[in-house]
Amino acid sequence: MPQAQDLYEILGVPRGASQDEIRKAYLKLAHKYHPDKTGGNKEAEDKLKEINAAYDVLKNPEKREKYDRFGAADGSNPFGGGNPFGGQGGEGFEAPFDDFFDMLFGQQGGRRGGRRAGGGAQPGNDLELRLSLTLKEAAKGAKKKVRFNRNETCGDCNGSGAAAGSQPQTCSECGGSGQIRAAHGFFSVTRPCHRCGGAGKIISNPCKSCGGAGQVKQSREVSVDIPAGVDTGSQLRVTGEGEPGRGGGPRGDLYIAIQVQSDERFRRDGTTILCEVPISFTQAALGDTVRVPTISGEAELKVPAGTQTGAQFRLRGLGMPDLRGYGTGDQIVKVVVETPKKLSKRQKELLKEFQEISDQENYPLYRRFLDSFFGD
Repeated sequence: MPQAQDLYEILGVPRGASQDEIRKAYLKLAHKYHPDKTGGNKEAEDKLKEINAAYDVLKNPEKREKYDRFGAADGSNPFGGGNPFGGQGGEGFEAPFDDFFDMLFGQQGGRRGGRRAGGGAQPGNDLELRLSLTLKEAAKGAKKKVRFNRNETCGDCNGSGAAAGSQPQTCSECGGSGQIRAAHGFFSVTRPCHRCGGAGKIISNPCKSCGGAGQVKQSREVSVDIPAGVDTGSQLRVTGEGEPGRGGGPRGDLYIAIQVQSDERFRRDGTTILCEVPISFTQAALGDTVRVPTISGEAELKVPAGTQTGAQFRLRGLGMPDLRGYGTGDQIVKVVVETPKKLSKRQKELLKEFQEISDQENYPLYRRFLDSFFGD
């Protein structure tokens, strides 16, 4: 009798591999040689048998220790006779594949829009669209109409997919379940029925309006209330505005992804609004009350005498509302002192006179600069 291949070689891992490394190697190979991937190829089935048998031994610390010491998990050839998984019939295949399906599909549930095949009631798929808003609309909230295309139940066949005067017939291949269980030696695989495509029904005389699909594409318009405070990345859910279900299943939902447009006057940081406002040289020197824009209109800002460029002032409660209802943010106004250009002769004369009667006390920043670099 030929010597059995080394179990570590079958999984492609070294003898000192950790349990996690063994598991990852197994999942990769099981995915590669799974019947759904290979189409039931005989060589692939034999290879999958070896992979499953090797993993059944090496995943169990007790069996692995015996194999490392004696060359087999029970002192005999690990491939010799019986079900290597210790189960009966198809149970042996399904047990070691628990980890495999956990890796592929995660915990219970599924991705949005994913629906189970079969002949029973199935919820409709969800739809998603993007909606662009101005910053002002995002701040105040808005009522927007959105138009999109979605499938609707065909009116001519009432969703059956069959032409008038006929009815869908139960699929003889799967008996209406929409699934077929195929046995491969000691394991079995369940897959959608190839004859009915998982629907459980066969339509021999399809409806001309929908081509047998039972649904037709139509334009739909709905009114959506946009709450104040939304931002780019916010998502709104409109229940029951997705695709229609099948077999009495409920409609899916409509998800609206928000995109807030940039604004040349304002920059947003959460609930805080930032705005730059230019002021004149004389306003900065003498002080003044200036008008500044806000997302809710205009506001007055008192600029104290001697204000420097880059100074920031806070306008409380004039920012963005919090989407969760935790109040309203502030607006930060940054002033930029603008140097006058194209001076008249008289203006130049006055500025020269001003310069002559000024001293370093008028320019404390400039004085500190001179003292720090040229004081010695």
